[in-house]
Amino acid sequence: MPKLTRADAVAAARNPLAFIAARWTPTPRTVRRAAFAALVMSVLIVVTGGAVRLTGSGLGCPTWPKCTDDSLTATSEMGLHGAIEFGNRMLTYVLCAAVGWAIIAARSAKPYRRGLTRLGWAQFWIVMSNAVLGGIVVLVGLNPYTVAAHFVATSALIAVATVMWQRAREGDGAARPLAGKAVQQLVWFLVAASALLILVGTVVTGAGPHAGDSSEVERMPVDWENVTKLHAVLAWIVVTLTFALWFVLKAVDAPKGPLNRTRDLFLILLAQGVIGYVQYFTDLPEILVGLHMFGSALVWIATLRVLLALRERPHEEIGIPGPTAEAAVGTRA
Repeated sequence: MPKLTRADAVAAARNPLAFIAARWTPTPRTVRRAAFAALVMSVLIVVTGGAVRLTGSGLGCPTWPKCTDDSLTATSEMGLHGAIEFGNRMLTYVLCAAVGWAIIAARSAKPYRRGLTRLGWAQFWIVMSNAVLGGIVVLVGLNPYTVAAHFVATSALIAVATVMWQRAREGDGAARPLAGKAVQQLVWFLVAASALLILVGTVVTGAGPHAGDSSEVERMPVDWENVTKLHAVLAWIVVTLTFALWFVLKAVDAPKGPLNRTRDLFLILLAQGVIGYVQYFTDLPEILVGLHMFGSALVWIATLRVLLALRERPHEEIGIPGPTAEAAVGTRA
């Protein structure tokens, strides 16, 4: 391994990503794994955030960015709630590491993939913004509207992570549609209905009994029974659209990719629906509510995968050259 010179050290400090890219070329599999790791962590943060809410640990750390006014970390006196809330905060650093790995892998790929790298950076800025929003959630005492916004931002993170994971498995050629315009419009309608389903789900949570800390936490001033029924109606609309899409794809003899992704979405929706109805009729046990939150992330990913399966991107033989800064890094006589 060549010895690093002072010029190398300066170059690394000025542009560490270019410095790494000039010395490391990840395999396509490594890039895909890095993108998938970021996606897995974005789902895991939903699960742990749900655990914070369902265990009543939302104010386990009563302030932000410190855990208490006098301590950066949770103390033994704060008990289990403090440990759960602080643990969720620490998991954000693991998420940042996963996103950072995805950025480095995409940036170091040869040929340079500008679009893939930008998707990694988009995740980074969403994570940073959502971390600040999470702090605001604590500072305003778990206001349900800020909690809902926190979850919506995480859903946006999952969306970008899903797109990056898919793009890491494709080339950078021009997208070629695999279905007609009518099918594409139906899928976009499905995506919109799924997004609305998630938004209404945040209202169900914001008006429901699991406030995240205590019964004194403010709730959304809507009738929980009515908004829950609306949520159920939207769920059936999404299921119906999915079944209709599968039928149309079969009728037009669509490729296996869109068909398989639509089938996967339909099965996930059925499982999510069973969990939703069981939790409703059993007075919302915490474990089922947590599974339902996890399921919502899977539904969102599966829906986006259906959309992304409607086109293909071939690999280009000639890639886009990397930034000029990379040429100045590691160049030796």
